[in-house]
Amino acid sequence: MKKWAFVSDFDGTISKMDFYHLVMKKYFPEGEALFKQWKAGDMKDIDFLRTVFSSIHQDETQIIEDIHSLEIDDHVPAFIRKVQAHGGDFYILSAGTDYYIRLILEQFGIKGVKVYSNEGYYKEKNVHMNIDPEHPHFSQRYGIDKSKVMTDLKKQYKTIYFAGDSEPDSHAAKVADVTFAMKALQRILEESGTPCIEVDDFNDIDHYLTSQAVLK
Repeated sequence: MKKWAFVSDFDGTISKMDFYHLVMKKYFPEGEALFKQWKAGDMKDIDFLRTVFSSIHQDETQIIEDIHSLEIDDHVPAFIRKVQAHGGDFYILSAGTDYYIRLILEQFGIKGVKVYSNEGYYKEKNVHMNIDPEHPHFSQRYGIDKSKVMTDLKKQYKTIYFAGDSEPDSHAAKVADVTFAMKALQRILEESGTPCIEVDDFNDIDHYLTSQAVLK
């Protein structure tokens, strides 16, 4: 069994803005009505994202340019390298799609990171998701069940740290040994009684892990 791993959500945790927000802002402003339906629980996450991602209607060069415009936490590339240098494995666990996550990782020269996410691909001027109901990590609501992924990873590591910012992350937090909660996830975990460490960014996480001698 390996010693430790760090697992992080992507949208809103590593990236400062969710990719679907960028798409709605630039190409699909009418998606705000769907957004309200989704947040009210009247629409599954995967159906909401499928609708938004299939409403871009741009050539792939433009979509890639938009993805590259997504800001990420400035400390993330250095933090990932630090985790890896101290014997930890770094994973990204996202209920979005690996299509834009992999492009961001390439853009910042981030290597050695395994991505667990919904498979995404470009076709006919939009981003589509390939969801397999037979996949062991399948979730009817999210496409990917974060708690199932975390449970599988727990079989490989003595300690797993997790970082997230929103409701889908609350399921992974219940499995993680230590959860770093940002934004809305802080309130969600407090209400459910799930232990967490409240942070604003990866700089805070770095400081905590350094204080615990996990990092130096």
